[in-house]
Amino acid sequence: MKIVISSDKKGLELKNKVVDYLTKKGFTIEDLTPTGDVDFYEASIKVVNEVLKDVKSNKGIIIDEYGVGPFMVADKFKYIICAELNDEHSAKMTRDHNNANVITMGSGVIGEAVACKIAERFCVAKYSGGRHQIRIDMLNKMC
Repeated sequence: MKIVISSDKKGLELKNKVVDYLTKKGFTIEDLTPTGDVDFYEASIKVVNEVLKDVKSNKGIIIDEYGVGPFMVADKFKYIICAELNDEHSAKMTRDHNNANVITMGSGVIGEAVACKIAERFCVAKYSGGRHQIRIDMLNKMC
């Protein structure tokens, strides 16, 4: 699994903490915006393009101040299922039931500890398939 992450300036500090945390947990992370010198739109496009290279195994994380803008950008792309997250349980469930391959978080909404746990839970959670696949197929037909 390839995990890519990006942020704008307002998400840079939190993104760096999430990268450090996930790296210490053994994940290989590709930071697409090491200096955060892009706006949330560009940060989102960078992640989406990498995830689309292999939607079955690549996962993406985008951090800005509120998480809403990147969420709206990412969900415009076919085969991208993005969730804006503020808690660990939703991170697990969005993978388990929705097969989300991108998440967004807001540095002005959640703190470091919660963001790190959300990212970890998202990275380890698995898609359960089954009855949920009907919804995924419907989502992928929309774009």
